[in-house]
Amino acid sequence: MVDETKLNQFIGKILGDLGGVFSAPLVRMGDKLGLYKALKERGPMTSAELATKTSVAERYAREWLSHQAASGYLEYEPASGKFTLPPEQAMVFAEPNSPVYLQPAFDMAAVMLENQPLVEPAFRTGKGVGWGNQSQCLFCTTGRFFRPGYQTNLVASWLPALDGVVAKLERGATVADVGCGHGFSTIFMAKAFPKSTFVGYDFHPASVEQARVHAEQHGATANTKFEVAMAGDFPGKDLDLVTFFDCLHDMGDPVGAARHVRQTLKPDGSWMVVEPAAGDKLEDNLNPVSRMYYAASTMICVPTSLDQPVGAAFGAQAGFAKLSSAITQGGFSKVRKATETPFNMVLEARP
Repeated sequence: MVDETKLNQFIGKILGDLGGVFSAPLVRMGDKLGLYKALKERGPMTSAELATKTSVAERYAREWLSHQAASGYLEYEPASGKFTLPPEQAMVFAEPNSPVYLQPAFDMAAVMLENQPLVEPAFRTGKGVGWGNQSQCLFCTTGRFFRPGYQTNLVASWLPALDGVVAKLERGATVADVGCGHGFSTIFMAKAFPKSTFVGYDFHPASVEQARVHAEQHGATANTKFEVAMAGDFPGKDLDLVTFFDCLHDMGDPVGAARHVRQTLKPDGSWMVVEPAAGDKLEDNLNPVSRMYYAASTMICVPTSLDQPVGAAFGAQAGFAKLSSAITQGGFSKVRKATETPFNMVLEARP
């Protein structure tokens, strides 16, 4: 027998999920058209005022604002007919440097929808879908998605959680940032520690080119460079620090990558591995954050790994036990969880 109460509760949940899915293109347009930015800068506005401010058609502005109010993204005052972006929502939608800026997550949702025709056939074949063959929005979206977390945590708390690393960076260290993507992590470190030298490596040539552009834009060329290389064979010797940001689980051969990192480090060097927050068991990960990570893992991370030699396919929710096992198999004697946030865990491995 169907429990009608449970059924109605589940329908309510699904309606909430569908509302979020339907909202994705509207949130993305709100960003691209500067609608959130205008509401943040000017304050409460009518649809006509917003339309004038942002040079969009009033009828579209009115419908968009109505949707945003129905979603709880904006507040609406019936007496004045004005819509307000509260400061809390502004942190999510209109402040790129906010630690909870989630606008890029809606772009990631669009990327996953675009990836469906590529990944769906792989479900039957078991084959991978290479990073370079996935949605062309993926590369810029991934960098934009991770950037706020790196900007907030990397220099302020993640590096200080490592044993003696900040002191080395302040004196002048040699660092390899592997899987650097568009270079945000590399650049944040380079600007914070001008006496150190940083080389960002990525196996995707277009991302390396974009990283070089970002370094120019942010005045970080003096102590950075970017090169195309695989995690299992990037050049390097006597390195003080190697960093992997949200990429070890994407690699086909994490153990091989760990083995190579071990060979490039000084005897007293450190390997910082930043990975999505996850428990070691599925039942530990049945929560809203892991829900998003499992979705991205299914559509992006697992297909990427399966396209590479070995194809370990750890997935974005690998957990500390699986990751630390791969690291120790690669020759490291010590692995610990140095710190964590609701979205990430930071591992430190020592030779």
